[in-house]
Parts: sequence; structure tokens; C-alpha cells
Amino acid sequence: MPEAEWREFLSAGTRTGKLAVVRRDGSPLVVPVWFVVDDDGSPVFTTGADTVKGRAIVRDPRVSICVDRETPPFDFVRVDGVAEVSEDPGALVEWATRIAARYMGAELAESYGRRNGVPGELLVRVRPTRVVAEAGIAD
Repeated sequence: MPEAEWREFLSAGTRTGKLAVVRRDGSPLVVPVWFVVDDDGSPVFTTGADTVKGRAIVRDPRVSICVDRETPPFDFVRVDGVAEVSEDPGALVEWATRIAARYMGAELAESYGRRNGVPGELLVRVRPTRVVAEAGIAD
């Protein structure tokens, strides 16, 4: 799948990302995340600083996000990368609002953005190091 297609795929609808992180003991953890894709192709999401995934990302920024279409023809995009973390209040509210607009709709975006763009939350940007994108797996 060419880059323009995988970026569009990641941004389509309300598919959740399945985020993989490395726990302190080296075991994997996979959790769903709401996200948006920045203009440079980086998935962006928020998470609590005190969550397992938040602590794991701060400790070891290597992450992977997989997004799939669960109906035929069964497509997926996996973004492996390095997470960059920010606690900037303005950026948190801005991105949390954009994420909320995608998943909750424009009418609820601002309230969810304010709710999720608060101290104790992390803004996470995944800088891709590798992208695997497959379309039409069942074709």
C-alpha cells in the first residue's frame, strides 16, 4: 500500500489503534487507543502518565500501533516507531480535541478535549521508523 493510501487508511472512520508497548519486565502489553494522524504521518494520542502504557512509553519509547479493517477484504497498517512525549497544556488540549472530534463528533469534541487535555495526561506522537501496510489480504 503506497504511503498516501496508508495515511488515508489510518485516518478513515473511527478505527481504533492497537498500541503495543514493552512493560518493565519485558513482556508486551497491547491496548486500544484513539488517535489521529498528523500531517507528517505520525499517529498522535493521549494517555494518562500513571497508566501502565504511559509509564512504559516514558521508560521505553519503542512502540507499535496496528490498525485494521475487520471486514473483507481485511486490510491493516502497522506503524513501528519511537514515541515522543509532551505535557504541554496547550498542545494537550488541541490534540485531545482533534482526537475527540474523530471519535465522538464535532459537537462533543471541545468538552472531551478539555476533559482529556489536563495535567497528568501525556501527548504521545509516534515517529514512524517502519510501516507495514497490506490491502486486500483476502483477495
